[in-house]
Amino acid sequence: MALIPLTLYLAAPRGFCAGVDRAIKIVELALEKWGAPVYVRHEIVHNRFVVDGLRARGAVFVEELADCPPDRPVIFSAHGVPKSVPAEAAGRRMIAVDATCPLVTKVHNEAARHHENGLQMVMIGHAGHPETVGTMGQLPPGEVLLVETVADVAHLSVRDPGRLAFVTQTTLSVDDTADIAAALVARFPAIQAPAHEDICYATTNRQAAVKAMAPKIDALLVIGAPNSSNSKRLVEVGRAAGCAYAQLIQRADDIDWRALAGVGAIGLTAGASAPEVLVDEVIDAFRRRFAVTVERVETAIENVEFRVPRVLRALA
Repeated sequence: MALIPLTLYLAAPRGFCAGVDRAIKIVELALEKWGAPVYVRHEIVHNRFVVDGLRARGAVFVEELADCPPDRPVIFSAHGVPKSVPAEAAGRRMIAVDATCPLVTKVHNEAARHHENGLQMVMIGHAGHPETVGTMGQLPPGEVLLVETVADVAHLSVRDPGRLAFVTQTTLSVDDTADIAAALVARFPAIQAPAHEDICYATTNRQAAVKAMAPKIDALLVIGAPNSSNSKRLVEVGRAAGCAYAQLIQRADDIDWRALAGVGAIGLTAGASAPEVLVDEVIDAFRRRFAVTVERVETAIENVEFRVPRVLRALA
């Protein structure tokens, strides 16, 4: 019986960004330098496949520094940590390696600079996300106010409307964030915006690729973890761009084949913490069921690379 034809539109860019690639490399090099176990505070990146692979090699993932013994190295995840965490590690004389994405560190430095200039900060982000917790934790309590939606802006109570600045989480929806930023400026005309876009290049590029292929497809699959902010935003962007069916999957096993019955064109992308091997796995699963034609939808070429910390550079 002949297989039904299917066009699989493959987003480019997709998958690993430079910050994720660097963070994973830091754990691998730390294991090479110090041997197992190496402790990692929070998942190094939000992807179970990646985390399980590193765990099998000797990485131990914990949520708090208190769960780490003082005589083993600890790595801070790519999402960043509050200032209190490295301070605690230093107080315990631990070997600490910071795998915070440099683009997240840029936001931390931006917030600190505005605070030094006497400005109160507003952060556009998701409550409870490790990156938001880490950024807000760079400044004293009350100095960073969180908004998640345009509606939140109307209820914001600030110290001085003329002395404000805002930053954003790096993995947000570009369009939603623009709406919230516009609401902030409308209510607080003197508020200082980031000198350069806080939403990272990888998040922006992956969302642009989804928008570009949305008119061509009947359904969208995003490979990523349920706790991955940038992956969940890709699903939302797909739906907003007209994809009636847009779903987040972790592996090929998560595909709902019944929901895709009769679909002739499917878009496939991957969040910034999803490895390419999972993309290949999904494509292979489609090829077992359909006569697949793969077409790339390329909207940008990425050549960004971040160096690992100096303590690991010789090994790299």
